[in-house]
Amino acid sequence: MTERNFDFLMPSVNFFGPGVISKIGERAKTLGMHKPVIVTDKFLESLPDGAVAQVRRSLDAAGIDYVIYNQVEPNPKIHNIQAVKALYQANQADSLITIGGGSAHDTGKGAGIIMTNGDDITKLAGIETLKNALPPLIAVNTTAGTGSELTRHCVITNEETHYKFVVASWRNMPLVSFNDPTLMLDVPKGLTAATGMDAFVQAIEPFVSVDHNPITDSQCIQAIKLIETSLREAVANGHNLEARTHMVEAEMLAGMAFNNANLGYVHAMAHQLGGQYDAPHGVCCALLLPYVEEYNLIACPERFAELAKIMGENTDGLSTRDAAELAIKAMKQLSEDVGIPHSIKEIGAKIEDFEHMATNALKDGNAFSNPRKGTKEDIIKIFQAAYDAK
Repeated sequence: MTERNFDFLMPSVNFFGPGVISKIGERAKTLGMHKPVIVTDKFLESLPDGAVAQVRRSLDAAGIDYVIYNQVEPNPKIHNIQAVKALYQANQADSLITIGGGSAHDTGKGAGIIMTNGDDITKLAGIETLKNALPPLIAVNTTAGTGSELTRHCVITNEETHYKFVVASWRNMPLVSFNDPTLMLDVPKGLTAATGMDAFVQAIEPFVSVDHNPITDSQCIQAIKLIETSLREAVANGHNLEARTHMVEAEMLAGMAFNNANLGYVHAMAHQLGGQYDAPHGVCCALLLPYVEEYNLIACPERFAELAKIMGENTDGLSTRDAAELAIKAMKQLSEDVGIPHSIKEIGAKIEDFEHMATNALKDGNAFSNPRKGTKEDIIKIFQAAYDAK
């Protein structure tokens, strides 16, 4: 790689490890929070000793009042962030605490965006469009997947157009994140697989991105190794704390990597599947990954050959191209092992939507760092390959 100058964005404060959730009241007090809105979903709120219950106990002990928004849904919509804003203003709140996976964090970020940067978030889609700081935000993570608790990305779906878009800005980054693997022990295997594959994709795409650098490379390599050795076990035995801990380490590393090296066509296309069919983001990413990377392979075969080695494939005596193809095979194998569906047909994809989705994918903020520059026809062919998969 030609040496070049680059900036590197790091999240502020990140609490990591079993039991760290108990520190949230203390940290909220340090930040001067007096009345945060807790942004979460009904299921997490219902758990008697789950993440929400533990956060509430810690806030109560610190003497911090709060209100709860519990209507977070997968692929958060504009009406979700507007509802959080309304609750925030009606209760004269001063901060936000998000509890959950990427959907909760994106809902909180989205609400913060429209509170301080204008009510129409669709006009803010893109990279570094925000002029004003968000309200103070703490993110409590309960899945090892999106990395949203420490990244600059906010992904929202326009429910009227089914268009899923990204607002990427350093102003979106939570001031503090909490990653306590004990909160993840009861995550169902399907969600563990989906979020784990999202983390995997978020380590692969920055590694082959045109914006990768030596620091992000090292983060991607370690994240991929951790996922290769831990995701299958986390899916098979969710109460394996070591596997859960390693998956949290991996998703944090991947999040920091793509915060700086960006992503590619997998995410650009997955956003269209998620927006169009309200499908789980991690599943969309996993389904598209091998077909996008088969397309990308000729742009940087040596990077894919290195990926094969990182994923434990034996590349001795192979040409660069043959070794690179082993990386694609390993991606497919991991998806199959953790129970990801085989085809985007299984999540409701329709051939007649491919042209529209391909057009929007090329406009997505993640498309510009993909290693191979494609046309709308290329993207349609990738959707078709993922549709025809057996």
